[in-house]
Amino acid sequence: MTQMTRRSLLKLSTATLAFATVGLPTFAAAIDELVIAYNVDLPSWDPTVGGSAVNPTIQGIYQSVFDMFIGQNPDLSFAPGLLTEWGWSDDRKQIHMTVRDGVTWHDGSPFSAEDVVWSLERAADPKTGNPIQFTWKNIANFKIDGNKITADVVQFDPTIFKWMAFLTGYVMPKAYYEKVGAEGFEAKPVGTGPYMVDHFERDAFVRLKANPTYWGGKPEFETVTIKFVPDAASRVAEVESGNAHVTLEMPYEEYDRLRAGKLGGVSHPITDIGMIFLNSDSVMKDKNVRQAACHAVDKKLIIARLLSGYGVPIDTLDAPGYAAYDPDIKVAHDPELSKKLLAASGYSTAKPVNFTIQTTKGYKPKDYEMVQAIVGMWRKVGIEATIEVYEIAKHYELRAAHKLAPAAFYNWGDAIADPTTSTGFAMFGPSPHSSWKSADVDAMIGPLWGEADEAKRIAGWKAVDKYVAEECDVLPLLQYVQPILFDKRVKVVPHGSGAVLPALMTRA
Repeated sequence: MTQMTRRSLLKLSTATLAFATVGLPTFAAAIDELVIAYNVDLPSWDPTVGGSAVNPTIQGIYQSVFDMFIGQNPDLSFAPGLLTEWGWSDDRKQIHMTVRDGVTWHDGSPFSAEDVVWSLERAADPKTGNPIQFTWKNIANFKIDGNKITADVVQFDPTIFKWMAFLTGYVMPKAYYEKVGAEGFEAKPVGTGPYMVDHFERDAFVRLKANPTYWGGKPEFETVTIKFVPDAASRVAEVESGNAHVTLEMPYEEYDRLRAGKLGGVSHPITDIGMIFLNSDSVMKDKNVRQAACHAVDKKLIIARLLSGYGVPIDTLDAPGYAAYDPDIKVAHDPELSKKLLAASGYSTAKPVNFTIQTTKGYKPKDYEMVQAIVGMWRKVGIEATIEVYEIAKHYELRAAHKLAPAAFYNWGDAIADPTTSTGFAMFGPSPHSSWKSADVDAMIGPLWGEADEAKRIAGWKAVDKYVAEECDVLPLLQYVQPILFDKRVKVVPHGSGAVLPALMTRA
């Protein structure tokens, strides 16, 4: 197995892959090696740098190998991670953290407070390429006293501890990384998490081995193979044939069909939302075009017809359960209004406005089909959109360069459910994650980053959501319900963030 190539992996039979040592038929015996068919590839092993670091879908892989500063339970409540205690000074000018004792890295070296400080300082350094650097830079001047750490608050950020349980909030091994460098770390990543990397075949699979000394307790499955299967139909085939024991993000009609038979299934609301970025450097500068595009989309129909009812229509980037969710903000489905708005700008069904919309295909359930339906709805009011399909990695590349098409479908994850990490980073012009960049929105968002009064902060974000919805600077679609299918010999615990975590899986 250690010399396995991608070609040889794909040629393996179900019995060979899932039961390599015992050769038993599928669905017939206890599972020794857990196989997961994953919906996305893993482009990098460093969970703190580059565009992949903010991809919510691959966080489950990262969290299997690395630990976060602060943990998050399946219900999204915060829990001790590599930090056991954390908090603010009374004047909010300092933070304090207590580091967990008795933890070792996968290479056997001891974990210490120095690793925590180095990781935070590295995250704050713009040279390292952390996409959330502008948050991490808000704490500095660290002091270590045994397993106690204090730091000065450079600029107050009410979400700093929430970020320690979110994207890029991973603790990295100082001594090991400095010894092997970025290239060496990619070749052999080392964390403190429940699983260790045994073998990685880029674009094909990663095989993980249980960490026998994990501070949270050794996971039940000794070996876990995560196969990268971007095509949704192929993932369905993997789990239906028994070639994989767990998979996620398949068409809901397939989910309903298979869970009614030999497979188990769980579907649960997660913090991911489906939305369409609008690019401010395009035809979307015309407010009439933006508003027409938004009012023409029948979200309830899309959820009912394409998603079998699995989903919650939304009109802001703060979905139900988010701290700043406001159910009173509505953007009505009104195609007649769309026609009037387009007519005011000289467009009609006979003379439509033309632009490109980009989308993934199979990354999320019915993502491409949803965009097809939206394009059809737009066509009826005077919008002619051309669909361009791309991989999710291309989306990150284009978004970072502010080169997305005038419209671009995306799923936005906000596992900490804070408005800064939904509306904030998606709509604030200076954010590298924003496609819409305008002075009016920036002026409303700017003061909220450091607002210490929590009630005032949340009220401010609701006001931003209301304004953005009225202006139609973005097109929110739905809050996702995540489908997971699994062999009935496996017990799967779903996570509210959407992360599929093998460490939470046990034998049924």
